[in-house]
Amino acid sequence: MSVYGTDKRHHTLTVLVENKSGVLARVASLFSRRGYNIFSLAVAPSDDERFSRITIVVDVESAPLEQILKQLDKLIPVVSITELDPASSRERELLMATVEAGPETRGQVIQLVGVFEGKIVDVGPDRLTVMLAGAPDKLDDFEDLIRGYGIVEMQRTGRVALPMLDRADGAHPRPQNAHNTEKAG
Repeated sequence: MSVYGTDKRHHTLTVLVENKSGVLARVASLFSRRGYNIFSLAVAPSDDERFSRITIVVDVESAPLEQILKQLDKLIPVVSITELDPASSRERELLMATVEAGPETRGQVIQLVGVFEGKIVDVGPDRLTVMLAGAPDKLDDFEDLIRGYGIVEMQRTGRVALPMLDRADGAHPRPQNAHNTEKAG
């Protein structure tokens, strides 16, 4: 069974930070110094070029969530922190894997990739490299099934997440839990 799936010990935080050199290193250093475990980490510029969005899945067995939030909030380049409730957010990640797929199993692997709406991105005589994007649980299920064919190499990106849209008017995200902080600026 995969270790990437949804686990009650894991909490997803989105951290809006200034898009400047060294900010990711400062955030990672905070986790390292305090002994907090990062389960998943993804970072990229946001829709506003002044800011980047870091999605961090934290393991709350390594430290209480409130302590992690307080320490993150103390960092100067952090603009806001939001904890995303899995029930009211959309989480996705990307998986790429090279899988053993000789003549006798190639059709089965191709069929499995199709069922999971993945793509084959490279083909060799006895191996296929596949790509699949989706919810972490979907990727876990795919990984568990493909493991029987023989995974040669695999990489997962880590989660990215955004709040679900309010169905009433589609314009505003649903309210998140009380762990939403924004610094006055």
